[in-house]
Amino acid sequence: MAFIEDPAFVLSYLRQAFITSDDTGMSEMVLVDEDIEHWDSIKQEREGTPKTRSASEKPQNLEYGDISQSFDITASSLDWGIRRRTNTAQRLEKLKKERQNQVRCRNIQWKEKSVDLSSEEMAGMFEKKDLSEKKSAAVPQHTSVLAEQLEQSPVLTNNPFIEFSKFDGKGHVGSTATKRVDIFLTMTTGKERNFPLTVVVLATARVQDLIGLICWQYTNEAKEPKLIENVEAYCLHIAEDDGEVDTDFPALDAKEPFAKFGFTTLALVEKPKDQEQQSEIMLVTVNVPHSGFSRIQVESLGLTMKEILHRALKRRKGRVDPSGPDYVLEKQSQPGVCVDLDSTLDSMNTMEFCLVRQHRPPGRAKRKAHGTRGEVEEETEVNRNMSEMEASLSSLHYKSYRVNMFTKLRTSTIIQLGVSGEKIEIDPLTQHKSTAAKFLSKQKPVSYDADLVAACEITDDKHGRETFRLTYQSGSDFKHHDFEASSSVATEVVTKINHILELRASPVRADYLAFKERKASKKHGLLS
Repeated sequence: MAFIEDPAFVLSYLRQAFITSDDTGMSEMVLVDEDIEHWDSIKQEREGTPKTRSASEKPQNLEYGDISQSFDITASSLDWGIRRRTNTAQRLEKLKKERQNQVRCRNIQWKEKSVDLSSEEMAGMFEKKDLSEKKSAAVPQHTSVLAEQLEQSPVLTNNPFIEFSKFDGKGHVGSTATKRVDIFLTMTTGKERNFPLTVVVLATARVQDLIGLICWQYTNEAKEPKLIENVEAYCLHIAEDDGEVDTDFPALDAKEPFAKFGFTTLALVEKPKDQEQQSEIMLVTVNVPHSGFSRIQVESLGLTMKEILHRALKRRKGRVDPSGPDYVLEKQSQPGVCVDLDSTLDSMNTMEFCLVRQHRPPGRAKRKAHGTRGEVEEETEVNRNMSEMEASLSSLHYKSYRVNMFTKLRTSTIIQLGVSGEKIEIDPLTQHKSTAAKFLSKQKPVSYDADLVAACEITDDKHGRETFRLTYQSGSDFKHHDFEASSSVATEVVTKINHILELRASPVRADYLAFKERKASKKHGLLS
């Protein structure tokens, strides 16, 4: 640098060196000032122009752009990454990889020989070996551990309920919603009857799936007696904690999801064989005017009509007077003609009869017995009308009854039904909080005006108890409540409410009767 004669080049070089090495930028500012002070004299020396001003004076019109500036330093111009290897290093690494690959390969040079071999020599080179000797030799057979365990395990029975095993929730506890239920088995005897079978079922299972899972687990545990190989032959009933089956409530609907029920204790009960017995059971229908009807089960067609009358009176809690029967039976198709009580049911050629009451005043018993048949019928009709009038007038008085009321789930709760000429009241009674009562929703007291009641009729009769339905208007629709009581109580309630409806003759009842007629005619039109 000492031999460089051009001062402008030296200044430019120094300035460039300081700019690239000084991070503060102060050197660039100092050099710029120095350049400005000496730039005028350097320019005049280059151009050969005589110097006209003193050295202490600074140029006035010199712009900063006239001074040569260095190029801008950018991040791309600096190599902040890893330095690239040289070509020699790359070439050496490539040669090293090639030598490693050559070790794994072996080159073989194929040369054809001119030696000719005979057919025998060629056959000897690929001679067929005889393996029969090796096959005949006894080879020891090794038995696996799995085969030994299968031989030692007991023979599993063919479980006909294997398809319901997928609803077993014992292996899904914690990962999937499950439900634990204690099932009392009513078909077992002895000590097993007192201890429930614990079943863990998936929450997505239906009641029928739970029954199948119980049967599957029952069969796997080899319990006795053996079950019927049909899930539909069993049902689930509500049970107490001691295993007692609550027969007041119907069985759970097999098609409903089990998660909707909150029971933790149930009983597996075998269904009665009603389907097989219904074809053999004969039912005699006895209609009672203004009081519904009764169905009496008979064993054979040789039963006398007197026995049928006695059963009908017992169902209706009637009585038999020693001087003669207070009731007679008439054929439903032949009203007014009394049947012979000594004849058999087979000779009647019908299964529907009508129960008619005969009124016998004490002073006229003999005259009635010797009178003509027309006089007897006329007197009976008059007494019947008087009896119906008295019942209609007495029906307006308030009277309460203790009956069972069915809920939407077809479970019953005990209520007090109050009937009067103005309104009908339903008041729930306090019950013992059993397992079933905890699940049932609480029935609220409700009252209906007599003008809103549309009808009351008996819908079912079995085992000495009758079910009757009370229909009422709610808004623009007709709704109903179902009740269950003994035959006498149900008949009295239905008769009392019907007398009230006849006396009041409300428009609601007229609309309901018209609605039933339209519905019946529409059904008849579809069938025809």
